[in-house]
Amino acid sequence: MSVKNFENKRWSDNDQKLEFRHRATLEMIGFGKVLDLGCGDGLLLSMLKDKGIIGEGLDISEEGVSKARARGINASVFDFSNKLPFSDDTFDVVVMLDLLEHLYDPETLFKEAVRVSKQSLIVGIPNFSSLPSRLQVLFGKVPENNRPKKGHVYWFNYNVLKLMCLHSQVKFTDFRSNTFLESLPVISYLMKFFAKIMPNLFSLSFVVKITKY
Repeated sequence: MSVKNFENKRWSDNDQKLEFRHRATLEMIGFGKVLDLGCGDGLLLSMLKDKGIIGEGLDISEEGVSKARARGINASVFDFSNKLPFSDDTFDVVVMLDLLEHLYDPETLFKEAVRVSKQSLIVGIPNFSSLPSRLQVLFGKVPENNRPKKGHVYWFNYNVLKLMCLHSQVKFTDFRSNTFLESLPVISYLMKFFAKIMPNLFSLSFVVKITKY
């Protein structure tokens, strides 16, 4: 099955649900023109639209783009192995949520996102080296993020994203993560504390605001 067919099936079968990555991103964007790469069915862009923020999206899936357009979103089908069809500094903010780990060459797209961004990028990625993933490997299981239904081909963690930023001459200016056991009041506080100092171990996913020097 090709990547396009995989994504078309995913979007024909499912709709996005509001999750940590969407909430964190909405808090990080206050104004400006937004480009959402991997926009899927347009959930994030529709919520930004409700806040009066203009945006448009690109996605490899015709099914996803069709759903986004049904929401009144300006969305187009795009192959992310190509150069982005925009001039330098076209958008105030470029968003990539759960996209880079689906690409064989994520750094090329990352640099393209930096190029078309005037101010900042917001990147959301799952953490492939979290404690639950390590324990699953220890007990002979395939970690959830590595299973075929996910469509992930590139393993990310905090250090990998940091290095990618270094290569592109950009820096973290805001960092959010979610962790496990968040439903337990006292333990949740401890997990969030540990996720800040050891994100590769205690974070399940990251949402990072990245700014040019």
